[in-house]
Amino acid sequence: MNNRFEAVRDLIKEGHTQEAILQLNKLISLDPDTAAEAYYLLGNAYRKEGNWQYALNNYQEAICLNPESPAQEAYRMVMDILSFYNKDMFNQ
Repeated sequence: MNNRFEAVRDLIKEGHTQEAILQLNKLISLDPDTAAEAYYLLGNAYRKEGNWQYALNNYQEAICLNPESPAQEAYRMVMDILSFYNKDMFNQ
């Protein structure tokens, strides 16, 4: 199963996020024991696409399944980015 995650990481790195998302959703349904890692990687894929809400949702799911998940740090990072973004600057 670890090889599948490596392949998905490569897809995300190379910008093939939709393919990675499809594969991760399949992995979650086939092997729920690896769901925490899959949700973390889903968060990464959505983050790479700029889909912040889906990224946060998947990081939260990973954290619920495994509180020690690297999704904890990823979640904090996305929240920092979003809180830094000042929408008022663009409404002038």
